[in-house]
Amino acid sequence: MNWQATVERTVTGLGYDLVDIERSARGLLRVFIDRVAHDPNGEFVTVDDCEKVTRQLQHVLEVEGFAYDRLEVSSPGLDRPLKKASDYARFAGQAVELTLKLPFQGRKKYQGMLAAQESGDGWRVVFDDGKGERALDFLLEEVREARLVPVLDFKGRRFAPAPVVPDEPQADEEVGGRKQ
Repeated sequence: MNWQATVERTVTGLGYDLVDIERSARGLLRVFIDRVAHDPNGEFVTVDDCEKVTRQLQHVLEVEGFAYDRLEVSSPGLDRPLKKASDYARFAGQAVELTLKLPFQGRKKYQGMLAAQESGDGWRVVFDDGKGERALDFLLEEVREARLVPVLDFKGRRFAPAPVVPDEPQADEEVGGRKQ
């Protein structure tokens, strides 16, 4: 069994989604994990999740005899890449940045809402190009890269009101330790 299949089997066996694997020439093995859809433990990968996967992968890779110098396990980040058909299905209805392999009407990059095509044969990104709302239908084979557009939600955070700046001092108030 190859090392990629071993990593995928281990990550999915622990209950996570394997997003991507990178292996550099210097022996660095990077593994990106995510929570599976509707995970009762939460929506985001934590440091504890990365540590759990790291320990298991270290053990499995050693037993299997796969060489690496360093192992990094992390979340894919807010701009998570979409790699598999299941990623597109999971994140349908969310904003994505899409880069095509070949330009369509002189353009390769699109940003909009991801949706499944009505025919079920592919995907669609609905975007506003300044002339109105448009849709681009595409197949996964036509995509060079697709990523979620990060959404920063500060609704749960309430900021203290700005401090009130006093008006200019009156003639009988102290300024700088002296009476005016």
